[in-house]
Amino acid sequence: MNRRVIADPEFAVRVAQDPIEVDGAPIGKAAAVYLIMNKPRGLVTTASDEKGRKTIYDLLEPGAPWVGPVGRLDKASEGLLLLTNDSEWAARITNPASHLDKVYHVQVDCVTDTDLIARIKRGCKVDEDYLCAREVSLVRHGDKNSWLQITLDEGKNRQIRRLLEALGVQILRLIRISIGPLALGELKKGTVCSLTAAEKQAVDQALQ
Repeated sequence: MNRRVIADPEFAVRVAQDPIEVDGAPIGKAAAVYLIMNKPRGLVTTASDEKGRKTIYDLLEPGAPWVGPVGRLDKASEGLLLLTNDSEWAARITNPASHLDKVYHVQVDCVTDTDLIARIKRGCKVDEDYLCAREVSLVRHGDKNSWLQITLDEGKNRQIRRLLEALGVQILRLIRISIGPLALGELKKGTVCSLTAAEKQAVDQALQ
């Protein structure tokens, strides 16, 4: 780079300004990749796992360009997950200042009433974090459990699980159904596809 040999793979460069060569061949910025995945339950959101568990990367085509997850879904969670090699775009989505809504359908082990909904919205302090939901509504209920729709506009670690656990509620399933204007829709479980130009533009507009 600029007539210097750099051996540090984490060395910061200005792609638009610094000419870079590898073994004498010039290289440039990789084409941006934006993917949407319907993550199944049981996969971990990491490139490799020390316990040998299956990861979200097992769903990608062999030889596909490198992409990283935009935020995370834990092993027991499922639903909409974005992946990209555009780190600036990913940081804007995960930045709490963006207030981009993330909507979840959550099955809980009790019949939900208005009091519980109010307590979830009001929130509580868990460890050093104050956790709450921006919106909560009842989707449906049976004799012993309920489905809630919970909307967050920030992304603290395992926010919904920690909050409901603190309120004495057990989560049976947790599915992220949308991020901003992007909805899971009819995307089948385990499927990965590229965002359309219109979907990418809609996210960019929501981030403005």
